[in-house]
Amino acid sequence: MRNVLITGGTGNIGSRLVTDLLQDGNYVQFTSRTMDSAQKAMEKNQWNPGQCKPVIVEFSNERALQDMLAQLDKYPDSIIHNARSLDTFKMDENGVIDSDSFQMEFFNGVIFPYQLTMQLALNGKDLKDVIFISSMYGNVAPTPALYTDFLKQSPVNYGVVKAAQIHLVKELAVRLAPKIRVNAISYGGVEGRVDEEFKERYGKLVPTGRMLNHGDLYPPVRYILENSRLNITGENLKVDGGWTIW
Repeated sequence: MRNVLITGGTGNIGSRLVTDLLQDGNYVQFTSRTMDSAQKAMEKNQWNPGQCKPVIVEFSNERALQDMLAQLDKYPDSIIHNARSLDTFKMDENGVIDSDSFQMEFFNGVIFPYQLTMQLALNGKDLKDVIFISSMYGNVAPTPALYTDFLKQSPVNYGVVKAAQIHLVKELAVRLAPKIRVNAISYGGVEGRVDEEFKERYGKLVPTGRMLNHGDLYPPVRYILENSRLNITGENLKVDGGWTIW
């Protein structure tokens, strides 16, 4: 059994990962911006409250890191950095992201995860694995043909931050070795927030012919967490149906 801390545990990807982690018998602490959304996720997904705990935190708050650490009932042996905020993807009529949104996305995706990782690495005794949930757009630029209004539907700060995460993984892997493994998983597009027309266009642009579904998400996480003797760190595991190979 692993003791896992996952940020962004109530979203499309996060809730699926929490569900499968719990089904595998792990103890999970997950972050949410509000207790209301945490409770709704627990009820909807039938998470056992004795096996998981919500940690309520707003990353933009000045004391977010201290508040988050204070809520942990025990330090984790694994961290999954998955949090994101749709609020940082607002664009103007030309598809331009304002500087505040750009900086907040970078803070949420890179700076806060770095600070949290270092706090737990330096002050906890059990941390063994750090996993960043990244994206195919951290490896390649978006394909305009996928979108009906590319400039307004594909925020530039998303891919830039995901690319920065992948390099942060390499930096942390070196600095925290040999005790702690640090890896990234770059997912392709995941079903759940798009319509059928988008899925059809996506299928024509990827070798496997489809978007990822919820069943595709947990296996790579499990592969890392359940193989403690696996001698990999600093890697970026691409789970994208082959999107990035052509």
